[in-house]
Amino acid sequence: MSVTLIFLAVIAAIIVWWLSGQRLASKPWLETGSVQLPDHHGTDRQQPPVPAVKIGLFVFLGVVGALFSLAVSAYFMRMASTDWWGTPVPRLLWVNTAALALSSVALQWARREAGHGHMESLRPVLAAAFALALFFLVGQVQAWRELTAAGYVLADNPANSFFYMLTGLHGLHILGGLAVLAHTTARAFSTDVAPDRLRLSIDLSAIYSHFMLAVWLLLFALFAGWANDFFDLCRTLLT
Repeated sequence: MSVTLIFLAVIAAIIVWWLSGQRLASKPWLETGSVQLPDHHGTDRQQPPVPAVKIGLFVFLGVVGALFSLAVSAYFMRMASTDWWGTPVPRLLWVNTAALALSSVALQWARREAGHGHMESLRPVLAAAFALALFFLVGQVQAWRELTAAGYVLADNPANSFFYMLTGLHGLHILGGLAVLAHTTARAFSTDVAPDRLRLSIDLSAIYSHFMLAVWLLLFALFAGWANDFFDLCRTLLT
């Protein structure tokens, strides 16, 4: 239970950090008037509302975070069994992690370029983000092949089963994000794309990418054994 609470606390902290910049925590019923922001010409303009699709994305990410928290909690409970043998972490996972982190950085860069209307520099950055995320997925499959070739098959012990299950579940979510990112990248290369809709698509893709990177870093720490020491430290401090 403590593992689930700590994992949910980390996910909640990430979501709250995102929400703090989106005015989702505001209370419009306590405000006396519309929020006005001065533009460059000295006149006032009303701040646009948060798109419903972005709120839906945050709700979806909350559900995904709860799903992974339950899986991680089951991982820790199963570790106490006598038939548990740890699965080695392939060195390729380090390369995959770097690729996913660079993809997230590239999407954040694209988010910034889209906000400034720099379409020419935006397109190659989006293409790079897509290529890096695709490289991550291919690398994960290759890591699976290395483990199975070394004898760490799915049904050999529970640690292997959890490794394949968690990395596969994460990979499916990355694949879904890639489908959206591919559509966004294709629209960026179109000549008749609406800038506002493109900016929103890039914004959503960047948020999703950052979240999945955070989830992967937690999973990677779990497989490498670092999370065990962290949770033992938290348990010691709480008791």
